[in-house]
Amino acid sequence: MQDNHVVNVFKGLVIDGVHKANSGHPGGPMSSMDLAYILYSENLKYDPDDVNWMGRDRFILSAGHMSMLQYVMLHGVGWLTIDDLKNFRQHHSKTPGHPENFMTPGVECTTGPLGQGAAMSVGFAIASQQLAASVDADLFRYKTWAIVSDGDLQEGVAMGSASLAGHLKLNNLIWIYDKNYVQLSGPTDKCVTDDDEQVYRGFGWNVIKIDGHNHDEIRAAYKKASESQEKPTIIVATTVIGKGCYSMEASSKTHGSPLPAEERTKTKEKLGLPADKDFFVPDGAIAHFRRNFTKKRDEAKSWKAALEAKLKDQTFKKTWDARFNIPKNYSHLSEIKWDKTKEIATRNAFGDIIKQWAAELPSLFGGSADLEPSNMTGAFAKAVGDFDHKSRKGRNMNFGVREFPMSALCNGLALHGGFIPFDATFLSFADYSRGALRLGAIQRCRVIHEFTHDSFYLGEDGPTHQPIEQVMALRLIPDFYVMRPADPVETEVLMQKAIELKQPSALCLTRQKVPFLKLERSAVNDAAKGAYVLRDTPNADLLIIATGSEVSLALDVADRLKDRKVRVVSMPCWELFEDQPKQYRDSVLPPTISKRVSVEAGTTIGWAKYTGLNGLNIGIDHYGASAPAEILAEEYGFTTDKVLKKIEGHRFQ
Repeated sequence: MQDNHVVNVFKGLVIDGVHKANSGHPGGPMSSMDLAYILYSENLKYDPDDVNWMGRDRFILSAGHMSMLQYVMLHGVGWLTIDDLKNFRQHHSKTPGHPENFMTPGVECTTGPLGQGAAMSVGFAIASQQLAASVDADLFRYKTWAIVSDGDLQEGVAMGSASLAGHLKLNNLIWIYDKNYVQLSGPTDKCVTDDDEQVYRGFGWNVIKIDGHNHDEIRAAYKKASESQEKPTIIVATTVIGKGCYSMEASSKTHGSPLPAEERTKTKEKLGLPADKDFFVPDGAIAHFRRNFTKKRDEAKSWKAALEAKLKDQTFKKTWDARFNIPKNYSHLSEIKWDKTKEIATRNAFGDIIKQWAAELPSLFGGSADLEPSNMTGAFAKAVGDFDHKSRKGRNMNFGVREFPMSALCNGLALHGGFIPFDATFLSFADYSRGALRLGAIQRCRVIHEFTHDSFYLGEDGPTHQPIEQVMALRLIPDFYVMRPADPVETEVLMQKAIELKQPSALCLTRQKVPFLKLERSAVNDAAKGAYVLRDTPNADLLIIATGSEVSLALDVADRLKDRKVRVVSMPCWELFEDQPKQYRDSVLPPTISKRVSVEAGTTIGWAKYTGLNGLNIGIDHYGASAPAEILAEEYGFTTDKVLKKIEGHRFQ
């Protein structure tokens, strides 16, 4: 009876928190409360005194709208106070509407957009398995648990991630599916009638079906899932949304709104709670929740002692430090010895860089969405080996054609720690990953996204594969660094900068070969500032700003503008440039030069930020076509003669 009493007390906290905020989702937390209570009080491995203990199990509430479920559990642990629960959904509180990893102790990742928490949990599970194989098997022997909802599993990102997890046989991954048959708009059978058992067995998962309110069945399921040696496990727990409500059990009206006043009062009475006391926690309830804390503390203490002993071995310490003691900069990385007599595509440069740095960066982990020969990740894969169900030591991931799951998984890897993840696909497919790119930026996930085939210059594949708006669209994501290098050396400089950033970035790279800039390495290092002067003339009165493959075009144009005083600027990254002091920005783009031109093989929308209202923005604001690149360049005006003609014909003011 004590277990049921604590469950009811926690349901009361959910009801009162949502009521006080006049906003939130009580129904889901009430349906999942038995599942979460048994997990946190008995099964989940954590240190009550050290929220960031490395050896802990990871728990992810993928159904982020059910945030009060996690918040009451964190109150039970002691990481949140009653006042925190009272401030649910209030400004600057530790209990925002959806879990935020950077605001709330005990929250591993930001969830809310359905499906992405499930996908990130796969990244967490991959992380611990790879570290167990490459660093220490005993230290990284922990599980990743996630509570997922009906809505989560309707999202393709979750299903694609589940497919990959099953293929990889991630036996340390457990999804607890709160199957309450209700979503915001009503019963789930309005839109889905999947046979969960067939679906997930087909993916290669263990499937355990239980009554999600029966504590004996829950305990047995958790034990069986924890003992799995071959597969990930999904526990399909049949529940009732709003479980315990006076008259609204199983109603979709409990999904996303506070309980009506009378329903709230009578529900609390039904649960054995005083209707006249809000946020009621009786003596003994928290103590019973914490009944296993001595065991949890002892386990953490033992783990930490083992780590301390292992760190006395200098070989192990070097391995550990390479994964977890992140330097402020990565100046130790070796410079690539480029053959500057030959032109090279920046995608090839990226492949050369990660191949050389693979041994120098044991934390570098990633792969391509089935485009290794095009994204040039194959040499890296050969150097580090594949991470798969046969070998966990490898650091190349074969993501398959799963762009959105791929980027979400990488967010999970980054959040886990010990990894510098990268993923790769064509730039035109960045839109498939966009939800994960945005969520990665919110969480400050250091993930490097390689996007190749960055313009119409890819040619014959045609308009579906030729990005037009993608670079500018990526620049719209706050705290996301979009880099479009002009040559292999800029690519190297920006790759190192991306590694140093504590935020996500995109490297947009060419399919076609580009010439090396005729500059010393020391000068190109300024690419890390986002923009720098390539060519200047005393008292310059015309400023040409270019990115990527158009930088060499801008330089050719400047050579031909004999009657003008021209400054040419390479601007590979707007965001890095905006991070610089105003003095530097004005030194590169002097306010005194009002005649300005931008050249970029993408949409011109947005360039007025740097060229002004009367500037000339040369780009492409329509879809491409299937044809050889040189023909498209001529037709779209990306030749020296045509750019010259546009500049000479423009009326600058």
